[in-house]
Amino acid sequence: MPSDELEQSQRAHFDEIAAAYDAHYMDPTSERYRERFLNKFLTQGVPLEGRDVLEGLAGAGSVTAHLLRNRARVTGLDISPEQVLRFRQRWPTARAVQASIFDSGLPSESFDVVVVIGGLHHVQPRVDEAIDEIWRLLRPRGFFCFAEPHARSLPDLIRRRWYTIDRLFEPGERSVDVDLLEETYSDRFEFVATHYGGNVAYMLVLNSMILRIPLAWKRYYAPVALGIEAALTPLQTQRLSCFVVCQWEKKDRATRMESSDRTAG
Repeated sequence: MPSDELEQSQRAHFDEIAAAYDAHYMDPTSERYRERFLNKFLTQGVPLEGRDVLEGLAGAGSVTAHLLRNRARVTGLDISPEQVLRFRQRWPTARAVQASIFDSGLPSESFDVVVVIGGLHHVQPRVDEAIDEIWRLLRPRGFFCFAEPHARSLPDLIRRRWYTIDRLFEPGERSVDVDLLEETYSDRFEFVATHYGGNVAYMLVLNSMILRIPLAWKRYYAPVALGIEAALTPLQTQRLSCFVVCQWEKKDRATRMESSDRTAG
């Protein structure tokens, strides 16, 4: 599918599922999951207070509550008009922009941090273009923090098959290969932290929409699922995890030149 048609399809798709997506991913149990198993790894050690932070591919702003609690100045970016409307209604103190991640129209080097949760795998096979735009938007030494379902794992073997048969997934959608991305962007980013996670509660609590679990059931089983997830997380490896959380720091010009010199030598 050509890029323009793919974006139009994605815009229409996320407009269509916005209400259900909002209900399942923004409910209190999903918020508890993100805060416990995603957000603390996503921004741990990253300065947020008083900083300009972009939540890219934001939907209705799944990480915005966390950013605002840490006193960041938040901008949400999404291609879906319906999702951007929900973002504005939910977070009136934040700025909302409806635009493509490939052509945001935002000024270069205008953000200290760019955060993406579960958005990059939706823009396959154009992840590199999305990261190029994120790099442009970041100030030197700014942080790109993201969490995505990742390739090279046993859960991804199931996920890849699921993507082909479930209409909730868009054509071309697939997990992110972080190892390959690090090879591609080693001249522009320093890789600060990588955390692998996601097991029982990731599927049953955070992704209840995908499993078609009735929303009313979540509050009853969520405490048990969250407890199991916490117990299993220390034992997980890249191979056994459902998602990866990464912190990348944009190199400044001097650091990039040093890296180029070492590579050339």
